[in-house]
Amino acid sequence: MKRYRKHLTPIIIAILVTLPGIFLRVSGIAHHILTAPTTNRMMVALVAISAGVAVLGASFLLLWACDAVQEDISQALALAIVALIAVLPEYAVDMYITWTAGKDPTYAKFAIANMTGANRLIIGAAWMLVAGIYWLKTRRAVRIEKERKTELFFLGLATLYAIVVAVKNSLVWYDGLVFLGIYVWYIRIAGRRPVEESDAEGPAELLLHLPKAYRRLATISMFVFSALVITLNAKPFSEGLITTGSAFHINQFLLVQWLAPIASEAPEFLVAITFALRKRAGMALGSLLSSNLNQWTLLVGMIPWVYALSRGTLQQGIPMGAAQMHEIMLTAAQSLLGIIMLSTLRLSIGQVTFLFSLFIAQLILPELATKYPQYMPFGLHAEQIHPLFSYTYCIAALALFLERPARMSGLWQGTKVAPPVTVPALPEEVEAVSMANR
Repeated sequence: MKRYRKHLTPIIIAILVTLPGIFLRVSGIAHHILTAPTTNRMMVALVAISAGVAVLGASFLLLWACDAVQEDISQALALAIVALIAVLPEYAVDMYITWTAGKDPTYAKFAIANMTGANRLIIGAAWMLVAGIYWLKTRRAVRIEKERKTELFFLGLATLYAIVVAVKNSLVWYDGLVFLGIYVWYIRIAGRRPVEESDAEGPAELLLHLPKAYRRLATISMFVFSALVITLNAKPFSEGLITTGSAFHINQFLLVQWLAPIASEAPEFLVAITFALRKRAGMALGSLLSSNLNQWTLLVGMIPWVYALSRGTLQQGIPMGAAQMHEIMLTAAQSLLGIIMLSTLRLSIGQVTFLFSLFIAQLILPELATKYPQYMPFGLHAEQIHPLFSYTYCIAALALFLERPARMSGLWQGTKVAPPVTVPALPEEVEAVSMANR
């Protein structure tokens, strides 16, 4: 047990960094700073940073608790709980903004910002980090397990329906039912997978080596504490980002879209990088796929329903303009290309470099087009950049599909559960069992 005590330090640090955010929220200082008409803009930024760091610390605690909880409950229940908790940081921010949008329509444009940013960040940057690190260490492409066809299949369903949402230009209650239905179907399939041995490392490894009663108490405490921290800081974090953008004349949508996911996705990024450094890139990529799927189904599916509850009616979908629908379309198009690339269960360094290049280009070109419109080819305007990249992703996806149409047919196997693989016992193992039974 002593050799695992070194993992206690990260847990203590994660708890300590949440304290300033908790204090500012509970004391009412955060509310006073964010609502005062003449508040210093540096104080507003401080509130946003403190709340963001608190969410970051809580996200790490959630990640470690999620790894440990799978030792104590059934596989299906663990998957459902972990899937729900894994999106809690993004969920808290998005649901607060969506609920507020029901009372104040000016918030509606921010409702999908966090989700689109997180998904594009994972596929555009995290995949590149994992595959790049693995290639530097092995000079090989990343290969993922056949079981990941389940995530790919259901992520594909959610992605295709997201394109439908963007084309019909609305996100209403029945869209939420479709996304939530895909999530429930996925959980039912994934819950019937053979139980695998826990592979927790770091602080989660410390939790797993505690006596059962203490492990359960520690895990539950981490869940409750993290959920409380995220719930308390969702409002000051969201409001702080929006107010900071206004005070410093920074695009508010971009702050919510990119800074919020950096705080909430940082633990998953670090875990994925750690696995890649240990030459287990397939596992790293699999965890990132699960995160994409949870956000596209559970998170997006709840947005129209939370808005409807806030408004008190199902008659109106959440109001989003052309820019927000372009964001959904761009995110879905990127996801579609990523799925087709991974449908062979292999991801090369060339493929992730292409994804990363498109990600960086769609990130910076709108700002360049705004500042230097005279240098844009064909007279492109900033608002035309993202639709252009959506077409680029879709054309690339279609080209890959036409090159080998059969690559997608195998994803249907993701709806089936493979029987547990029985490894034949070695002769010496058989003899040992025989001797033990005498």
